[in-house]
Parts: sequence; C-alpha cells; structure tokens
Amino acid sequence: MDYLELTIDLEPRNPWAEVLVAELAELGFEGFIDTESGIQAYAPADQVSMDGLLEQTSVSNNPEVNMRFSSTVIPHTNWNAEWEAGFEPVEISNNLVILAPFHDKTLFAGKEQIIIQPQMSFGTGHHQTTFLMSQYLLEMTDIPAKVLDMGTGTGVLAILAEKRGAKDILAVDIEPWSVENTVENAGRNGCKHIRTLTGDLDVITDDNFGLILANINKNVLKQHLSGYHALLSAGGILLLSGFFMSDVAELAACGDAVGFECMEIQEKETWAAIMLRKK
Repeated sequence: MDYLELTIDLEPRNPWAEVLVAELAELGFEGFIDTESGIQAYAPADQVSMDGLLEQTSVSNNPEVNMRFSSTVIPHTNWNAEWEAGFEPVEISNNLVILAPFHDKTLFAGKEQIIIQPQMSFGTGHHQTTFLMSQYLLEMTDIPAKVLDMGTGTGVLAILAEKRGAKDILAVDIEPWSVENTVENAGRNGCKHIRTLTGDLDVITDDNFGLILANINKNVLKQHLSGYHALLSAGGILLLSGFFMSDVAELAACGDAVGFECMEIQEKETWAAIMLRKK
C-alpha cells in the first residue's frame, strides 16, 4: 500500500499541532511524527484526498495560525526505507526493549528484546498508543491464555502477549501486508502460538477470548465494541488505544452501554489507552 505523507509547519506551533493531530485522525490519518515546526501525518493514499482536506480543520481557518504544508506519496516498496532511516530502539520499561534486526542487540543485554522489522512507527512502539498498550501488557500479572489482537499491524502486541504467557493468540488486520509482516516478525521472535487472519471483525469465528487488544482509532473502536463484548469470556479484559484523552469519556460511555466497566485509563502525550472489563 502507498502512503500519503503530509508535512505541516505551524506558526505558532503550540497548541495547534496537537489540535491538528486530533482533527487529522478523524479524517483518516493513522500515524503522526512531531517536528520542530509542526507535524508529519501519514494515511493510506487510497483512503484520503488532499482536495479540500485541510480546509476541513479548524486550524486552517484560524487567522491566528500561519500554516504551510506539502505532501508526497511514499510507494509501498520504499516504506521500510523511510522508517529505517530514523528508527531507534524503543525502551518500553526497564526490562523490555523493541529493536529492529539491524540494531546492536548486545547494547541491551539483560533486557527482554522484541525484534520488529520497521514498517510504520505506530506499529513498533514509537507511537504513544503502542507504547501504552505494551505497558498495560507488562503490568498485567496474569495474561489470559487466549488473546485477540485486532489491527495487529507489525504484530508487536501479539508477540509481547506470547512472551507474557499467552498460549493462543489470534492476530487480525484488514491489510494483507500487515498480516504478512506479523507472520515474519513472529518468526523473528521465535513465537509458536500466533495465528493470523486477514480481514475485519466479521472474519473471526472464535470466541471466549480472555483478552482483546485493539489499537485502531476511535470510530472503528466504537463500531466494534459490541462485537468485542460478544467475543470475550465472562470478566474478560479489553484494552483499547488509538485515540486522545479527549475521547476517553465518549469511549467509556459507549463501552458502558454495551456491557463494559472502565477499569483504568493511561495517558502519554495527549494519547490515551483504557482498560475495560466485561460485566
């Protein structure tokens, strides 16, 4: 898949960069990088159009903000190279680091290591939401045996779930190349218990999951909440991320409406993750 890279410079940068990230996320952008003068935003090229795109944001219509932007399409074949150029190890905790195959593993001797071939920053631990989800998994004292990883991306959360003790992990993504990458990364990490499916919620025939991981975006999560509830065992845990702190109340209310209890909320740089339990 080709990706649209949108580079936006803002003057003043703050607080408008955070506002723009929130608005672009609603318009289909999936990944963001902070720059000194603004942001870079990424979206599947076949799912967004630049025609009138920025005019839909409040920031572009704000006379107090000077906005400059440029866009380019990154071909699928060049996507890895774009990220490898700036891909750094990600230390999730004192005991876990996410590395790429080309990093020097000896520098992190004594730490648990997950090896991920970089595809997108929000699938490697660099993005705040992946970081938050990883932290949740590390903090859970008992990982259920059966886990569903929705929107698996690079498979990093499925891999971490197996390393934490899960025995049957189903990793699902709508993108075939993400599923392929998950299979490759599972192999790199010696995983034996990860199954994969290409598609959305409707392709899943299993149920009775003890834990569901869903790091997607607010609108998709809202649509899927009742489906997640049906797939979970009694008292099962649902971990959600891919949205901002400003969206937490709405998602928690939607979860309550379909039978979830909000157990915990975590935040990192305006992004959020929540833990829900099936009532």
